[in-house]
Amino acid sequence: MLLLIDVLSAFDHELGEELARDFCRAAPALEAALSQSRDAGIPVVYANDIRDRWDADGPGLIRRALAGRAGDVVGRVAPREGEALILKPRYSAFDLTPLSLLLEQLGAERLVMAGTATEMCVAQSAIDARELGYKVTVLTDACASVDREMAGTALAYLERVVGVRLEAGAPSAHSR
Repeated sequence: MLLLIDVLSAFDHELGEELARDFCRAAPALEAALSQSRDAGIPVVYANDIRDRWDADGPGLIRRALAGRAGDVVGRVAPREGEALILKPRYSAFDLTPLSLLLEQLGAERLVMAGTATEMCVAQSAIDARELGYKVTVLTDACASVDREMAGTALAYLERVVGVRLEAGAPSAHSR
């Protein structure tokens, strides 16, 4: 299962300009992973920060992201009809969300993750996924960060301590 974290952003926060720039850099790998998953019939789930908007308006969140910085890239990776969108109030896609219930329904065993920001929401989601017993792969080229050094530290920790598999590019067959 492909889990995309915080890819639906207007990048209108304090570090938004830096993150949007790196998101655009990561876009080709992100698009490739998304295309490969969709073509193979692998479920795609989006988990996105609510950014202090408690109206549960997923379509509105997407509209705001399309109108923001990097809106053209957001448009290329936005959910299609039938793809789940989980709204999250904290860093982790699992914290106070129904994601675990959805993954159980989908029969997920391995989660392939990509998105923003590597050193924040992607890392925390990967840690929580491992704690819940999932096998986890992070697609490093399909992740954006604010701080490349901190992202490197987070990825090293995920691999060496947490047991997360790191891959560059689109997911390989053993990632599924």
